[in-house]
Amino acid sequence: MAFKNFVALFILLSAVVSICPTISAQLIRIPNGDVNYKSKTGRRVGVTDIEIKWNSPGVKGREGKIWGTDVAPYGFEVLGFGSDVPSPWRAGADESTTISFSTDVTINGTALPAGEYGFFIAVYPDSCTLIFNQNTKGWGSYFYNSKLDVMRVGTKQQKDAPASVERLTYTFANQKPESVDVVLEWERWKIPFTVKVDLIKTTLVSIQTQLSGDMGFDPPSLEAAAAWCLQNNVNREQALHWINTAVDPSLGGVKTFRALSTKAGLLAKLNRNKEADSIMTAALENANAIEMHGYGRQLLNQGKTKEAMAIFEKNFARHKGA
Repeated sequence: MAFKNFVALFILLSAVVSICPTISAQLIRIPNGDVNYKSKTGRRVGVTDIEIKWNSPGVKGREGKIWGTDVAPYGFEVLGFGSDVPSPWRAGADESTTISFSTDVTINGTALPAGEYGFFIAVYPDSCTLIFNQNTKGWGSYFYNSKLDVMRVGTKQQKDAPASVERLTYTFANQKPESVDVVLEWERWKIPFTVKVDLIKTTLVSIQTQLSGDMGFDPPSLEAAAAWCLQNNVNREQALHWINTAVDPSLGGVKTFRALSTKAGLLAKLNRNKEADSIMTAALENANAIEMHGYGRQLLNQGKTKEAMAIFEKNFARHKGA
């Protein structure tokens, strides 16, 4: 019995020893304080999400020795490893920097499809070439392949910033409803580029996508979508279908002044003026004092003074001096 137990123990120990090389090969990763920090930032422009991921190297006392050196070489340089072809700067450290866009955009005026890209920069003394590449899994630019470039576009750096930035970072500036500037900042250089979206097109696609789900059964959502289309003078036929659903009592809709006036506005845009006038009359029957006054002001802005005065008088009479 003791011999059998010894044999069983020997077999167990042999099995443990046999898997030890496998276990030891799976080395743990212990944080090192002196590293190129993994970083991520993002920004939304309209409905478009921009996300940048990079590893952030430090200046580490090398001020004046970053640009045009082995740290960030000018142009394209053979790195002596990987693809062994002239390669641009990796715009960060360690793994490839990546940038993604959830919709189509333009970069400094040049079109770029939605997607995620490896991001590289060919740096020169007084200009830079931004490179968006299909390979997002490389290590830096060691395995750079120019055949995978989706787009190249030029930009101009800003040099001699008053304060040195120790860690390479990406920031956002000059945001507008349809655009934002992305800025690489490191040492005393800033490398900016402008990302612009087609705000109307991307917003409409987003609205249509949302209304293809459960929001397509929600009257307030349908009303808001139709009102947006009227305001931006797009997608009028589908918007009319949305507002018809939004005011249909059998589908949970309510014939409010705002909903009916939106329907009237869409009918007018479609040159269905008699229907528009009829619906607007019904809308005014449901209007409160503030809504009637607002409609009168709208008519004034359209140069329809006579019609506006009629609305103001009707509002005054109905709402006791409003």
